[in-house]
Amino acid sequence: MPTTPEPKLISGNANLPLAKAIAKRMSMHRGVNVGLVDARIERFNDAEIFVEVYENVRGEDMFIIQPTSNPANDNLMELLIMADALRRSSAQRVTAVIPYFGYARQDRRSKARTPISAKLVANMLVGTGIERVLTMDLHAAQIQGFFDIPVDNLYASPVFALDIMSRFKDDMADIMVVSPDVGGVARARELAKRINAPLSIVDKRREKPGEVAEMTVIGDVKGKKCFIVDDMVDTAGTLCKAAEVLMENGASEVHSYITHGVMSGPAVERVTKSVMKNLVITDTIQPTEAVKGAPNIRILPTAPVFAQAILNIWNGTSVSSLFDNETLEPIYEGIFAKI
Repeated sequence: MPTTPEPKLISGNANLPLAKAIAKRMSMHRGVNVGLVDARIERFNDAEIFVEVYENVRGEDMFIIQPTSNPANDNLMELLIMADALRRSSAQRVTAVIPYFGYARQDRRSKARTPISAKLVANMLVGTGIERVLTMDLHAAQIQGFFDIPVDNLYASPVFALDIMSRFKDDMADIMVVSPDVGGVARARELAKRINAPLSIVDKRREKPGEVAEMTVIGDVKGKKCFIVDDMVDTAGTLCKAAEVLMENGASEVHSYITHGVMSGPAVERVTKSVMKNLVITDTIQPTEAVKGAPNIRILPTAPVFAQAILNIWNGTSVSSLFDNETLEPIYEGIFAKI
């Protein structure tokens, strides 16, 4: 049971709008004002990071909201230094809310003499005294095993399913869920089960990183509205090529539902010029003005699910209950109609 009156939130600079939205949602749930703890995060002339917390946090249940997105190293160091500041200020418990977990793509040794950076980051987080991690759609689910502390990995697929059923309720018979590679089949299958749709796969073969040599569609997509599902979109090269291949194989429309919109380099331009009708991402990474201004990119909010997950952790109740539509629908009631 909680020993403090309310959970306390603190945010770094990585995604302040998301942190404020989470605080607002928690205020609505609790019926009391839940604000962000007043603090300053500055950089010295040599780019060293300095953190000062202005409020008393002794004995408090603290939640640090900080995705480790671009610039990944700066945002990771902010998170570590904030955690150290809170531990040294006698916070009762520190939970890291990391909507986007950077370095997750380095979860294994793909070649000789390469690091497992995701494990190194996990060790650093635990070493600062963080006692729990809350994240969304880890690139590889086994990263949870890199930590010796509890890790709650939320999924975007229930939110995607609600959005699809809201927007395409008259076309559900024509929908085909597509995994952009063999490794993402489990993620795509999860969404397909939720909306009772068939599953197809785009098999890709790379000659070298960043280049797609060949793509083959496994499954009949002719006349189908195809929904590509993945955990992140970076430069969008593979995604746009997969959309082209699906259209060449007879798909009527291609939409993409991607959790983390990294959107680096030429990504926005590629998506804007692509055959995709819509790219739907979440706000786990703060979108740039270019992303927000793109005509065929929509952004789904994650604040409702993160706010409820934080309250469940604070109350000692189930986080996995948020994977059920019955729990999630009231949290997102009326939101999809506005997006």
